[in-house]
Amino acid sequence: MDNYRVVVGASTLAAVLIYLAIQCLQVGRRPKNYPPGPPTVPVLGNLHLLSGITPETQERRLICGQIPKDKPWLQFTKWAEEYGPIYSLMVGTRTYIVLSSPTVVKDLLDKRSNIYSSRPDMYIGQDIASGGLRLVVMKYGATWRKMHRMVHNIFNMRAATTYLPYQDLENKQMLVDLLDSPRNFVEHIRRYSNSLTTQMVFGFRTTSHTDSKLRQLFDCFEKWGELAAGPSSQLLDIYPVLRRLPPFLRPNYRYAQGLHKTEMELYLGHWMATKRGLENGTGKPCFCNDVLRVQDQEKMSDEQAAYLSGSLLEAGSDTTSALLVGFVQAMLVFPNVQRHAQVEIDRVVGSARLPTMDDASELPYLRAVVKECIRWMPTTIMAAPHSVTQEDEYMGYRIPKGATVLINVWALHMDPTTTPSPRTFDPTRFGPNPPTEFESATASDPSQRRNYIFGAGRRVCQGMHIAERSLFLAVTRLLWAFDFKSAPGATKMPDVDDLVGSLTVQPAPFEVTIQARTKAKEKMVREAWEDVHEGLLDGETGQWRNVPEGMAFSTWMPGQEEKIGE
Repeated sequence: MDNYRVVVGASTLAAVLIYLAIQCLQVGRRPKNYPPGPPTVPVLGNLHLLSGITPETQERRLICGQIPKDKPWLQFTKWAEEYGPIYSLMVGTRTYIVLSSPTVVKDLLDKRSNIYSSRPDMYIGQDIASGGLRLVVMKYGATWRKMHRMVHNIFNMRAATTYLPYQDLENKQMLVDLLDSPRNFVEHIRRYSNSLTTQMVFGFRTTSHTDSKLRQLFDCFEKWGELAAGPSSQLLDIYPVLRRLPPFLRPNYRYAQGLHKTEMELYLGHWMATKRGLENGTGKPCFCNDVLRVQDQEKMSDEQAAYLSGSLLEAGSDTTSALLVGFVQAMLVFPNVQRHAQVEIDRVVGSARLPTMDDASELPYLRAVVKECIRWMPTTIMAAPHSVTQEDEYMGYRIPKGATVLINVWALHMDPTTTPSPRTFDPTRFGPNPPTEFESATASDPSQRRNYIFGAGRRVCQGMHIAERSLFLAVTRLLWAFDFKSAPGATKMPDVDDLVGSLTVQPAPFEVTIQARTKAKEKMVREAWEDVHEGLLDGETGQWRNVPEGMAFSTWMPGQEEKIGE
């Protein structure tokens, strides 16, 4: 009997081991009814294919990550050409569904937004490095819906028009900064986009590109992007069992904790200072005013409010600045566009005043330049990933619950069938009367949409109205005031495909000569800044003395919101 029990026990153990081995071998395999994709191997799936390729050496380097390390957008686009507008990647235990056509994006993320609006697990990037509070990668649920409603009703199109005094002021400082030190154009652009956002979100200005908190913001966001997209962080998402390891053995766990502490100090500092100013009557109209008014009613902690406002600060500062750096490069590499745009500005605006937002209707080519900037330099190259909350079927393919859904932004923007010569900067491709980004994103015909950096469905960027207006004012005034030419001694143009970054990208560093078009315009730029600086700002702090004319504190409260999808 004892021998029998031993035999039975051994057989059972063997059966269990065989079963577990079979189950392990199923990991990484692509079921037959999934969207097509590159061949898989057991356990790894497509992990072995996710390698970086550099055009110069064609070297392949194995990495352990969600996306290829070097120029991932090229590999994702190549797969789209091979496997079609919807394909799948099997990466360890995770399934990725990649969308590469306007119709597929519209059908799934817009029309079926009720199940395609969540975010995938991001253990290190969200749970640890963001305390679960970062809005852009927050999962769909009650907390996200609450924050989404607030952002929608505070940053809608009507609200966007009220921020014009902030945009006008920061734009004028950027112009005079470029006159004084044009070689620091990237820093001046970053200050412009950051100060616009600190004013709209917190009600205070960033007066210098050397500001320590500005540098800390960009530094933290860059580190967070590298961390979230890094191989070790992805490993914990691909194989969640590794999260059970002791904290000191979990890759980048301690580093992520430290980064969260640093970010929280920055965002909470901004929030609490703004909160005190609004409570004692010294604050200026801003997003945080609305948050404060409903904080108790919405049961929102200071930490949640800090990260909500901080997330908006990140988004507004990084994307706008990267697009404007791309614009400067485009004007350098495509001087015919620069000349055409300047002809339109000179005809409509002349030389006696700076362009304003009121000129937009008469400057269709300039509006198209802005849209082409967004298409040509898609800063969020894959957009933030979506996650499907229940099993779905599309085009006969099964899309499993929990799959990560990616918008292949580069493939969409660079599709030669819809955008001939896609790496040529050509605003005329948007026609004589280009629609706004919001109009394009909400058009019923998917072919009317060309740009996807603002996302899709319920996770579409709520600040696209403000971003497009800020870009228009910047682009128009930069072309009115300056010429962009090759730096002295330069023998070749920058490589427009040399991009740097992680979750967001921009052109690699390049040199350009930026100089005033005429002495008269240089004088006008300086006088315009002098007028607002002396007339509106405190001489010591550089902050607004009073609430800007035409601005008002919002009166929005929960229950008064416009109807939006949830």
